[in-house]
Amino acid sequence: DLKRKLAEVHLGGGKAKIAKQHDQGKMTARERIDYLLDPKSERIEIGAFVGEGMYEEHGGCPSGGVIVKIGFIKGKQCIVVANDATVKAGAWFPITAKKKNKRKKMKRE
Repeated sequence: DLKRKLAEVHLGGGKAKIAKQHDQGKMTARERIDYLLDPKSERIEIGAFVGEGMYEEHGGCPSGGVIVKIGFIKGKQCIVVANDATVKAGAWFPITAKKKNKRKKMKRE
């Protein structure tokens, strides 16, 4: 059940919005991050379920509309953040700001 929910979250704003991004020659936020990180290196997404069940009146807010992953770039551990344009065209919700602030706190630690 958890894997199914995560697969749904990874669709962000949905298959149609992902297709629209691809039709425009753009990668999704997760694709951009994975392209940036070292191939076959360890990585973990932080806060994938942030926003679950929130803002349903606006179509939902999977992952808080922002993707945060910890991974490696040229062998150096990094935190990478990308707004998910498939979620309300990248608009921010209050949970988006909260998630970004938490990422900043992680960076300082």
